[in-house]
Amino acid sequence: MDINQDDYPFIPYERDTYSPEDMIERSRRFYEYMDTRRSVRHFSDKPVPKAVMENIIMTASTAPSGAHKQPWTFCLISNATLKSQIRSLAEEEEKRSYNGRMSERWLKDLAPLGTDWVKEFIDIAPWIVVMMKRAYEVEDGKKYNNYYVAESVGIAAGMFISAVHNAGLVTLTHTPSPMNFLAKALKRPDNERPYLLLPVGYPADTVTVPDLERKALEDVVAYYE
Repeated sequence: MDINQDDYPFIPYERDTYSPEDMIERSRRFYEYMDTRRSVRHFSDKPVPKAVMENIIMTASTAPSGAHKQPWTFCLISNATLKSQIRSLAEEEEKRSYNGRMSERWLKDLAPLGTDWVKEFIDIAPWIVVMMKRAYEVEDGKKYNNYYVAESVGIAAGMFISAVHNAGLVTLTHTPSPMNFLAKALKRPDNERPYLLLPVGYPADTVTVPDLERKALEDVVAYYE
């Protein structure tokens, strides 16, 4: 089917550009800033304004998506009762994983990180965000598939995490498996599937993180010049 571009509204796009020297400096500074980001498992209960979370979510929602379907829903949770319910359900699944579902190799790889099935951060962090991926949309009783859903939501998740860091906050990508209990607890429609659970807040005063090293440039790039 031929698509006439004249049928779609297009607008001029302008943005700042920089000299090669400035680009190198700006990209270096941003890398160094993002290199200070860490996943944190111990949170403060210090309040975070809802407007901050809304700005973070809208930043994530600028992510590109297949056919611009924007196939995501961000469930923003601060209700203490609901958070406790989610924690109980998450720990139930995680306990099963740590005691039979995970392979010995998996458990061995996790051991240096000090993780376990206890997820107290769900209760403590002021905000919990559950990212839902929308497999399809329903209009007039008919289903219409979205495209590249996992890829689109994954990009949005990365932008969400970057926006959290930019706000001076911390987060953690939590993926209890299976995750269907989240859709039920939040009473989400059938077209939505849980993708990530992310606590967001300030780090605890005495927080520590594993002394990790990220891969060097030569380990993550393959050149074709």
